[in-house]
Amino acid sequence: MARTTTIKVRFYELDPYSHVNHTAYFGYFETARIEALEAVGLAMDQMSAAGIHVVVVEMNARFVRPAVSGDTLRIESEVVERGRASSKWQQRMFRDDTLIATLEIRAAVTDLDGKPTRFPAEFAEAFAAL
Repeated sequence: MARTTTIKVRFYELDPYSHVNHTAYFGYFETARIEALEAVGLAMDQMSAAGIHVVVVEMNARFVRPAVSGDTLRIESEVVERGRASSKWQQRMFRDDTLIATLEIRAAVTDLDGKPTRFPAEFAEAFAAL
């Protein structure tokens, strides 16, 4: 099930061409993933307190059209593959019904020292709702 986040473009995120700088897109997508996790009860501080982190290990972005000042962007985030210690997310960014960008990431679960580990059972059910 895709989760939706809305983000308004801010002036300081623009490049010299008055488009959103490509680096800002990654922050938008990250915000959407964090909000998707929170929507199913998996807050970042809660996971850290339980001794785990969910970290991005691979990403592939596609920029279709530029976002510009004043745009309100809708980001749909969905987990399309789930393993015991990793997941694959697909995200799509829209201005109204116009596709702006896509991002596909692979995320891994690690302990606090960065070593791969399995998703704890107490979080697995909530994560399955993504």
